[in-house]
Parts: sequence; structure tokens; C-alpha cells
Amino acid sequence: MAKARPFRLWLALGSVVMILLIIVYWDSVGTAHFYLHTALSPPHPPGPPPSAGRALPAEVDEFLEKLLGAPQRRTEPPPGPEGGPEESVRGYDWSSRAPGPEPGPEPDEQAARRSLLRDFCANASLAFPAKERSFDDIPSYELNHLIVDDRHGVIYCYVPKAACTNWKRVMIVLSGSRPGRGAPYRDPLAIPREFVHNSSTHLTFSKFWRRYGKLSRHLMKVKLKKYTKFLFVRDPFVRLISAFRSKFELENEEFYRRFAVPMLRAYANRTSPPASVREAFGAGLRVSFANFIQYLLDPRTERRAPFNEHWRQVHRLCHPCQIEYDFVGKLETLDRDAAQLLRLLGVDRRLHFPPSYRNRTASSWEEGWFAQIPLAWRQQLYKLYEADFVLFGYPKPESLLRD
Repeated sequence: MAKARPFRLWLALGSVVMILLIIVYWDSVGTAHFYLHTALSPPHPPGPPPSAGRALPAEVDEFLEKLLGAPQRRTEPPPGPEGGPEESVRGYDWSSRAPGPEPGPEPDEQAARRSLLRDFCANASLAFPAKERSFDDIPSYELNHLIVDDRHGVIYCYVPKAACTNWKRVMIVLSGSRPGRGAPYRDPLAIPREFVHNSSTHLTFSKFWRRYGKLSRHLMKVKLKKYTKFLFVRDPFVRLISAFRSKFELENEEFYRRFAVPMLRAYANRTSPPASVREAFGAGLRVSFANFIQYLLDPRTERRAPFNEHWRQVHRLCHPCQIEYDFVGKLETLDRDAAQLLRLLGVDRRLHFPPSYRNRTASSWEEGWFAQIPLAWRQQLYKLYEADFVLFGYPKPESLLRD
């Protein structure tokens, strides 16, 4: 009996030390403000979502919820100027709109979008790579588009060319991210573009393994179960046109070197393209939209590296058959959807999505852009993006797919 007492004492002390070490470690990586339940997060329907995968042990879930604390209040800086030259040159219109009636909620529309996703994810007639895998099978590097805000219990999967710059700005305001030691932003349009797209600005699922080790998947599942998850999508072909315009019609040195030069060599018979985008544009040499489509259809492209995020399919960025999203927004109904989402999150009284965002790449442009693309290429391109058309309810562009 005397021997058992010291053993129990040492066991208790060891447990306390381990818990303290865990707290110190998590605090050092920035999770002191992490919490699992939030008044701003709306209730979810009963039953576990498909994203939950294997059930998290109850004692682990309870331990995490007790261990991790509540958020702290933060001061906010004064609002800054709207927009900027980058947004202007990329085809956005920041002019103010006349005030109008506030859009009302569209619960039936959201229910229909989510139902469509569930139905086609369960429908064997729609097949695409990685559709049948579980959430556990998705490698961490493929979860780099899932941005987490622990302060409000929100997860946003960003889709480039679908208003992602401004939704990232909203996530920065919600999460309280700050530049260096400065105060957090409170006005989305005051946030510089370079800060918005800096990978270190946002906490994403892809960073969890480095921060939390073996607990990372458990933490992801807890958050997927309890947080409000949303994404915004866009007509797949219009998104491609928008990506081509912003990355290849403007002087973008990075995209010229990484993508335009190989395209010019492979599809434009330019064995020695100019070294810089300025030289190329000065000589009147640019990648054509047809070159871009050839690049997307070339089987060698994916063998060398996955599609760039600006033209990668949405189902590969956001995994909608493994993650059950609570809100599916569309760029085509951005004003209405943004207002509804901010109400859902409970932040609409203190935060507004920039109301004048209008990208000038319109659906009506498809006929003109694809007029010089051979019919066979258009049909192949549709097959490449068919899952995005079907999952998100975009009509098949019949006029582009027949003579």
C-alpha cells in the first residue's frame, strides 16, 4: 500500500506536466484563442455530415473543448481606402451603387444547391477522379484552400476567380489577422492585396499537421462537424476565360515564366520565347486562348504538375463530396448570397461584403471566346470540367458543344 501511494502521486504529477506542455505548445503556435462552440455559428441539422469520417472519441472531443479557451477582444484600426490599382487593372468595377432594398433570404435556393451536391455525390452516373475517397484519404497539401476562422466558427474554401480576394478579406477581418504588430483590420477594402494573398496570412487545414501533429485530423473533423462551411463557385467556362484574361492578357511575370513560355514553345512553335513578359508583349507575342485550351487538354500537363489553382476544378479544390458545405454561393448571385451568408454567420450588422464588386467577364462572352476553338476541343474541355457543371447546377453549354 505504501509503495502504491508514491506511484499514484508520480502518475498524477506526470499527467499535470503533460497537460501543461500541451497548453504551452498550442499557445506557442497561435491557438490560445481557438474554441469549438460559438454563438455566431448556426445550429446544424442532426446527424453527422459525410465529412466527419470515423467518429471522434467522445473523451477526446470533450478534452479538446475544455482545454481550448475563449477568444480575446482585439482593437480595430480605422477603415482605409477602397479598392486599388490592382483591382482596377484586373477588370473590377468599384464604383458605388445606388442603395436599394436589402436582399431577402433564399432558404429554398440554398437547400436546392446543397441537395443537388449530395445527390450527385451519391450518384454513380457521375464519376470523376477521387470522388469515392474519404476525407481521411485526402492528403494535407490538397486542403490548402480551406481557411479556418476559430473566432466565429467558420471555414471558407476559396476558389480563385470566384470573388475569392474579397472573401479572403472578409475572413481576415473575422479572424482578426494583422500585419506584423499592427492592429487588426475592420474594413475589408483596407486590406492590401499582397497581404490578402500571402499564404502566411491565413490558417488553412494544410498547416494543421505541422502545428498539431497526430491530432490534426481529429481537430479538422471536430471543426468540420461544428463550424459553418461555405464556398463560392462560378460557371466553369466563364471562370476559365477570367483566369486567362487576368494571367495572360496582363503583364504577369510569374505566369509568363511558369506557364506562357512552355505554352509558346509547345503550341505556338516559338522555340526561343523572350525572357521576360515585357519583352514578349513589346514584340506583340502573347499566348492565345487556343494555346491555353491546348495546354489544359494536353495529358502531359497533369503528369508534370497539378493544374494551377486558377484553373483547377472546384471539386479538386474544395472536395464537396467529402465535406458537406452549409452554404454554396455563386458569383452570378453574389450580392444576394453574400448578404444572406453574413446574416447566417451573425456578422451582418458590423461587416458588409464590398457591394460594388462586379467582374466584367460575363457569361454572354462565351460564344465569342470559344468561336475559334475547334468543336472537338470544346467537347473535351467540357468533359474535363463536367463535374463542376453538374455538382453546382450550371447548365451544359449545348450551343458550344455542337456544330
